[in-house]
Amino acid sequence: MARPNRQRQSERQSEQGADATETEREETCPECGAASVVTEGNERICGDCGLVLDDENIDRGPEWRAFNHSERQEKSRVGAPTTQTMHDKGLTTQIDWKDKDAYGRSISSEKRSQMHRLRKWQERIRTKDAGERNLQFALSEIDRMSSALGVPRSVREVASVIYRRALDEDLIRGRSIEGVATSCLYAACRKEGIPRSLEEVSEVSRVERKEIGRTYRYVSQQLSLEMEPVDPKKYVPRFISELNLSPEVKAKANEIIDETAEQGLLSGKSPTGYAAAAIYAASLLCNEKKTQREVADVAQVTEVTIRNRYQEQIEAMDIHS
Repeated sequence: MARPNRQRQSERQSEQGADATETEREETCPECGAASVVTEGNERICGDCGLVLDDENIDRGPEWRAFNHSERQEKSRVGAPTTQTMHDKGLTTQIDWKDKDAYGRSISSEKRSQMHRLRKWQERIRTKDAGERNLQFALSEIDRMSSALGVPRSVREVASVIYRRALDEDLIRGRSIEGVATSCLYAACRKEGIPRSLEEVSEVSRVERKEIGRTYRYVSQQLSLEMEPVDPKKYVPRFISELNLSPEVKAKANEIIDETAEQGLLSGKSPTGYAAAAIYAASLLCNEKKTQREVADVAQVTEVTIRNRYQEQIEAMDIHS
C-alpha cells in the first residue's frame, strides 16, 4: 500500500516542479530573454527592453459618471488630496461657512449661533501651539501673494515645501515670517520657471525689496537650492502682451536677446531690464514705437536702464539708431 502513495507523491512533486518551471518561463521576457519582468500599475513589462507582456483591462475609476465640476463634487465619496499649502496638509475637518443643512435648507437662528461657536472653536483647535499658528500664517501669506501674482498651483506647493524645509532647518529664527515666506515664493517662481521679478514680488509683499533679496540669498544658500540664471526671453511674452505689440516685435526681441547674449552682454545684467531694452529696440525696428517710459513702467525698471542696455544691444548688432 505504501508504493502507490509514494508514486502519487512523486507525481505531485513533479507536477509542482513543472508548474514552477512554467512560472519561471512566463517571467522571462520573450523579446530579450531577460528575467526582469516587473509589474507597474496594470501592466507587466520587461525591465530591460520595456516590452509590455500583459495589461489588465480593469477600470479602477469610480462607477459613477459626472459631466461637470459640481456633479463630480456631489458624487465623490472621498476628500481632497493632501496639500503642502495648508499647515495640517488638509487632513483636519473644516466647518462650512454656509448656514444650511445637508438638504440646502436654512437652519434656525439657534442652530446658526451654535454653528458660529463651533467654527470658532474649530479654528482654535486646528493649531496646537504657536509654531503651528506661525506656519498657518506663513502659508496663508504665500497663498495670498500667489493669488496676487497669478502664479499656478504648483508654485504654491513648491513655495510651501521650501518654507517647511526652512522651518525644519531653523532658518526662521531672527527673521520675519513675511520675509521668509516671500523669499520662498520668489525661489519657487524661479524653480518652476515662472517669470516674476523681485520688484513684482515685493509689490504684493509687506516686506521691503532689500530684505526679500537678503533673505532669499540666505535661504537658497542654506538649503542648497540650485537656481539657474533667469532667461530674459521668459519676460518677453508678458511684456509684449501688456504693451499691445505684434508677434513680429516679439520675434525680433527674442532675436536681439539671442544674438547679444551670445556676445556676453547678458552677464551681470538684470534680465527684466535686458528684456525691456530688447523690446524697445524691436519696437523701433518694426515701426511700432513705444516710449522708454511706457516700456519701463511695464517692466518695472528705470528709463536709464533701458537706455544703457539699448545702446549696448544696438552696438553689438551693428545697428545705427
